[in-house]
Amino acid sequence: MNGTPACALEARGLRVRRADRLALQGVSARFAPGTWTTLVGPNGAGKSTLLQALAGLLPMEEGSVHLMEQPLRDWPARERARCLAWMAQPGESQGELAVRDVVGLGRLPHLGLFGAPDAHDARIVAQAMALTDCEALALRPLSTLSGGERQRVLLARVFAGQARVLLLDEPTAHLDAPHVSRLARHLRARAAAGDTVVIVLHDLTLALQADRVVVLKAGTVRADGAPGDPVMHAALEAAFDHAVRVQAVQTTAHGHPESPRWVALLEQSPP
Repeated sequence: MNGTPACALEARGLRVRRADRLALQGVSARFAPGTWTTLVGPNGAGKSTLLQALAGLLPMEEGSVHLMEQPLRDWPARERARCLAWMAQPGESQGELAVRDVVGLGRLPHLGLFGAPDAHDARIVAQAMALTDCEALALRPLSTLSGGERQRVLLARVFAGQARVLLLDEPTAHLDAPHVSRLARHLRARAAAGDTVVIVLHDLTLALQADRVVVLKAGTVRADGAPGDPVMHAALEAAFDHAVRVQAVQTTAHGHPESPRWVALLEQSPP
């Protein structure tokens, strides 16, 4: 498409069934270029199902997904992979591929199955590994890594693809605080550069650092708003049966107050 679309990714009335359960019930959502959105909600809310549906990985009973304002089903697979990247929840990784080769798989949408990587591809792979702090792991087999090390490698593989739309399911799983902070800065920078970032998170305080928060429960969207939106706060607290409370934290920089940041606190006693 020519120019920048008003909507990079859109779900229209998605109805998705998993086994005998209706996992999404008419969910609609729009994700604009230049935004970082987090999907939050209790277990079984439909967060991962929505992310997989947006990636075109699940059959739908009703509804459609549009990428760059065109039906996702109309995109050739390779072109779609160059535009949209999806990362699953972390799991066990088997095989003896070296880390550098695993990250290099992120270049497949650009090279094709039989394309040979060149110096340009090698630079992009090296940059992705530096970004996620896994250069020192380059020659190690993926199966020998810890959970956090493996997660950083899989993130590097996604970033090596240079997709403009990122769908990440629990990308901070197993990461320590410095790497979570580093990832959050990168996601914000990607959004500031015009990319579209949609991630599932259980860390509600980190989720409240995004540009936008979508609250799901029982397969429906309960709220969709900015981190400071009181309506979204109320819906988020209700979605978790008031086991959490959203609160503003005031910080200062160089002696001047900054915009408030929002945190989710566990309630110590039943309301």
